[in-house]
Amino acid sequence: MESLLDISARVIDDNAQLPTNRVTGELSEVAPGVAMVEAFGHVVAFDAGDGLAVFDTSSTVWGVKAADALDQWRPKPVDTIVYTHGHFDHVGGASAFVESARRRGQSRPRVVAHENVPRRFARYDQTNGYNAIINARQFAPTRQGATLPPQFFSDWVMPDTVFADRLRISVGSLEFDLHHAKGETDDHLWAWVPQLRAICSGDLITWVFPNAGNPQKVQRYPVEWARALREMAALEPELLLPAHGLPIAGRERIGRVLGEIASALEHLVRETLVLMNRGARLDEILRTVDLPADTLDRPYLRPVYDEPEFVVRNIWRMYGGWYDGNPANLKPAPDAAIAAEVASLAGGPLILAQRAQALAESGELRLACHLAEWAALAAGATPEVHGIRASVYTLRRDAELSLMARGIFQSAAADSRNAAGIEENA
Repeated sequence: MESLLDISARVIDDNAQLPTNRVTGELSEVAPGVAMVEAFGHVVAFDAGDGLAVFDTSSTVWGVKAADALDQWRPKPVDTIVYTHGHFDHVGGASAFVESARRRGQSRPRVVAHENVPRRFARYDQTNGYNAIINARQFAPTRQGATLPPQFFSDWVMPDTVFADRLRISVGSLEFDLHHAKGETDDHLWAWVPQLRAICSGDLITWVFPNAGNPQKVQRYPVEWARALREMAALEPELLLPAHGLPIAGRERIGRVLGEIASALEHLVRETLVLMNRGARLDEILRTVDLPADTLDRPYLRPVYDEPEFVVRNIWRMYGGWYDGNPANLKPAPDAAIAAEVASLAGGPLILAQRAQALAESGELRLACHLAEWAALAAGATPEVHGIRASVYTLRRDAELSLMARGIFQSAAADSRNAAGIEENA
């Protein structure tokens, strides 16, 4: 069977069209004493002699499977768990590892993380309902309209050891240099394992375009993200172990991947700031700043999760705040009031909706969505208008590549199908 490293080499070197983000639950020994469990958020483990050092624990269900797989691979205690950051798909399975140790009469694993991880957990608890809503919209957008309030995860296993900038830890015969690096989150770290010339990169490498612009989440950090990738490359690693996607072997291959992802982020930041410094509005910047198609065609830069347009918005938010340069948007009228006025000028919500449908069918999807939204707001629960809105957003979903855009547009379509009484598969 072809190894994970062989697969990644073929994808990078030969542009082989093979799956890169696999969720199989399978354990692969990618180097002597180094294992990866491919899950919804991988689990990476090192055999350090008397015990295991584990990076991330995946989500709840996958954490149970990963703990069992590692026990079959090396029936040794898990000495240390390192969270690369505090996202659910990296920390949600920690309780499974703690419970596994308890059942076997072993000591509870030490948990190490950046000092912002406990603060993230506290923020998640404060916004539990909101996080459940946006994750349902992003990952399960057809489930809108549920009668019970959604609930987000809250069973956190808190870290025992936290650090600010750098920390060196020892686990058995291995040493791990932990580096704080803002990127997708403000609590992220990556690890250098000098004896193995290996890097655990967490979500700084995900085999998709960097998640530096998620429209429903808090600030991301593209400048610091690119800097971390450059720092990793400077160490000339021979093995790269990401938390999503395939592991990569070979100094030159790893350097190329790290460098190209860093360059893409740096380009977006540089070009956005040039236009901001000229006084351009956000609208102009969004229509101007992009990346070449051949860059986005790289197997580790395809915008199938996040996308450059969203990253540009996050860059603007970081350097320019929320005001987009349009004075009308500083203190805008309510959406419903604008919708009612536009619908009145058009001759009614249904006429406006029908125009939205015509625009959508001609490929003017961005404009069509504005009109469909105004029509629905002006019409209230009118089934015919909501039926058209559902159709428009379904067309918009089908035209999008990134999961984030598709999820939001599909969620909007699902809401209107519910309002219009249309069956999901109709």
